[in-house]
Amino acid sequence: MIEQGPTIAQKLVGKVSALVVPTLMENLVDFRLAYYDRTVELGRPIFNEHVIFVFWHEYISVALGYWGHLPLTVLISQHRDGEWVSQVAESMGMKVVRGSTTRGGSGAIRQLKRNSAFTSIAITPDGPTGPRREMAMGPIYLAKMLQIPIVPIGIGMENPKRLNTWDEFALPRPFSKCRAIFGPKIRIDRRLGRQELEATRVNVQNLINDLGKRAEDWSLNNYGLVGERPFARVGRRNRLVFDKAPEKPQSRTVVIGKRSAA
Repeated sequence: MIEQGPTIAQKLVGKVSALVVPTLMENLVDFRLAYYDRTVELGRPIFNEHVIFVFWHEYISVALGYWGHLPLTVLISQHRDGEWVSQVAESMGMKVVRGSTTRGGSGAIRQLKRNSAFTSIAITPDGPTGPRREMAMGPIYLAKMLQIPIVPIGIGMENPKRLNTWDEFALPRPFSKCRAIFGPKIRIDRRLGRQELEATRVNVQNLINDLGKRAEDWSLNNYGLVGERPFARVGRRNRLVFDKAPEKPQSRTVVIGKRSAA
């Protein structure tokens, strides 16, 4: 449990970041995005399917700047450093769940399950303390339990400022290029066993890394990608509830470990 609430400094950092970060990303950084499947773009007015976004902890600054005031729940650990991120996310209009999907996180899982009815979920699967760029099993179990797809995100920057932290936390420099590539939806068959889930975890981890390498190459060489879009702030109400089953748009989905019926 969290023994004490946020400090005045943490609240202040959250409020200031909510004002400054999106403006910087929009005006001082050349930030572009590409989607394997446009149906996962939260800012689209016709967005109508919830997913679990996964990306590496070092790129939280980019993700929070992009997702402000959109229907999203962010899972943040109860580690003491998590309060800073929590305050920023809440100040930017996101839902926050504190806890873990694997270590004493039954309460967090219940809250994520409730929130998945009206928001998507964002998780940094190598946080809060690493190892860097190694995916924990939590998001795989969560996707299996909730039966909503995982969407891996690869993020790359041109010569970022790296902090001396376990994850080499990255900050985009002014007037540099930043790129993000959203991968395909990956559905986890609920009948998969432990070994199959472990293989799935490794596959998703490799995909995040591969997308990240491509995003970094894109930022360094500045070529064009089909369907790329510039970053633009989009505000939507932070709740999306379906009164009836929505029409499903055409999308690209990868089903890992799908077993044929006996």
